[in-house]
Amino acid sequence: MKVVVLGSGVVGTTTAYYLARAGHEVTVVDRHPGPALETSFANAGEISPGYASPWAAPGIPQKAIRWLLMRHAPLIVRPAIDAEMLGWLVAMLGNCTSRRYALNKDRMVRLAEYSRDQLIELRAATGIQYDQRMQGTLQLFREQKQLDGVGKDIKVLKAGGVPFEVLDRVGCIAAEPGLAGADDDFVGGLRLPNDETGDCFKFTNALSELAEGMGVDFRFGVGIHAIEQSGGEVSCVHTDRGPVQADRYVVALGSYSPRLVRPLGLRLPVYPVKGYSITAPIIDPDRSPVSTILDETYKVAITRLGDRIRVGGMAEISGYNSDLPPRRRATLIRSVGSLFPGAGDLEAATYWSGLRPMTPDSTPVIGPTNLPNLYLNTGHGTLGWTMACGSAAILADLIGGRTPDIETADLAITRYGH
Repeated sequence: MKVVVLGSGVVGTTTAYYLARAGHEVTVVDRHPGPALETSFANAGEISPGYASPWAAPGIPQKAIRWLLMRHAPLIVRPAIDAEMLGWLVAMLGNCTSRRYALNKDRMVRLAEYSRDQLIELRAATGIQYDQRMQGTLQLFREQKQLDGVGKDIKVLKAGGVPFEVLDRVGCIAAEPGLAGADDDFVGGLRLPNDETGDCFKFTNALSELAEGMGVDFRFGVGIHAIEQSGGEVSCVHTDRGPVQADRYVVALGSYSPRLVRPLGLRLPVYPVKGYSITAPIIDPDRSPVSTILDETYKVAITRLGDRIRVGGMAEISGYNSDLPPRRRATLIRSVGSLFPGAGDLEAATYWSGLRPMTPDSTPVIGPTNLPNLYLNTGHGTLGWTMACGSAAILADLIGGRTPDIETADLAITRYGH
């Protein structure tokens, strides 16, 4: 059947590839001149299923108050008269309970582990290259209380059969030798040896070329204006190049998805949470990270991508803006500079920001809607790269009338009462 995918980030492009592989005639529409030019462009680069954790967790409201007073805060809130922001924040706070945390983390890890398996299969089948490394992820704790608090996450990892290692300082340096030169102290870490890294932008562009070779029609530079419904289903998508019609439609527009589906009566609780990154050329490989380090104190990921170091993180709730404040860059430099001094040329680093499409429960929205030919694949937050292949495989199965390999009912928009 004919399927239109709206959006060419990592989620939209991967969805198009899996749909084409299943035999569908696929068209991708995006306002940008090429794939992965927004949130997928310069993310942290980590593929970390075991670290797929909800932002809403017990104790977060109290921590958020402290973070707002920190110079290098992992969370920044710019208050605004914005009913959409307020509603999302209230819903997120409602998920800050032990019961909701366990429920949300369970389904996030389920999807993320499945997605990692799909990526492994895709890589084996295509030989796709994207500066990938398969050397695990180390969550680094600068304070003992951080290390002492990993019990709830370890419980979920054990239940999901995810391999892990709890390391002391010596063990962390053995896993990441560059940490031996750290200027700041740290006490230990939680390492997931099966995690991977890679350049999401390179992956998405390489996959789009493979998809084009399978017949996918990428229409770049096309503005998407509205979705029209008639007779209880979608009849077309209006663009600045005219209407686009298909049998099935997939919305994969990240943070912009809610605005497009709202006129259809769908209240999609996805809100942009801004993240930042810097990318620096490596000048001393021996001082550089081997894979990915998650700096728990600053909520920053430091990743080796070929001959570059990508440093990404923080969460800024400030609507749809893309400014680049010097203070945010300073936090990224503080994190990498204190753990891997002299590894990269920080003066030559490029600086970037992107809008992560977050749901209040941190779980993406994947699946059908109350319009029988309209599907959603959005709301992945910081885990679009981690969850892309699994999300795409699920959606291709659902559109093709097949039962997905994992439980998906709790991923659909119906969990929000729609």
